[in-house]
Amino acid sequence: MGRPNNDLDHVGRLRDHYARHRALPSYAGLSEALGFRTKNAAFKLAGRLMASGHLESAPGGRLVPGKRFFELPRVEDQLSAGFGNAAGPSGGIEHHEIDRLLVDVPSQTILVPIRGDSMSAAGVLDGDIAVVRRTENASAGDFVAALVDGELLVKELRFERSQPVLMPHNKHYRPIHPKSVFSILGVVTGIVRRYGRGTARVRGETK
Repeated sequence: MGRPNNDLDHVGRLRDHYARHRALPSYAGLSEALGFRTKNAAFKLAGRLMASGHLESAPGGRLVPGKRFFELPRVEDQLSAGFGNAAGPSGGIEHHEIDRLLVDVPSQTILVPIRGDSMSAAGVLDGDIAVVRRTENASAGDFVAALVDGELLVKELRFERSQPVLMPHNKHYRPIHPKSVFSILGVVTGIVRRYGRGTARVRGETK
């Protein structure tokens, strides 16, 4: 029986390295970073990961992330034991890149911090980050990021007598009727939240 393929484990360690240093090790440093005994094993791994789309070779021979480098495993109801070693970088379990799940058109996407608890009943909390697709057009029921009388707000868009109303999702807040300035920046397509150490918090809004 052949040795199990540990390529996914190595990809994970390379992602950790990239997160710490914002760069990948050189070919020469690859074996040391992954604990390989020989440089030949590191070269063979690099070749497999380039073939699978996880790594690419940049000018000068540097290793850089490939189009699949940031993919993470998506776990469904049942988890197969040892999925990390099951079938190499492309087999055994479905993988996704977080950006691709949340962002359709990067050039039209912005991030907006959530301030306060006015949307808490909808599960949008203080300190979250809203992923917003830039557009001036939105429909009733959309969560939007909008400039309202000098403030940047994230609320549900509704209309009363054809006039826009921004609805909070917290019984302690009142609907907001724009008085003079109203401009939709975009429609919320996702919410990002981080738990534990390093979670960013921002001050609450006044409305």
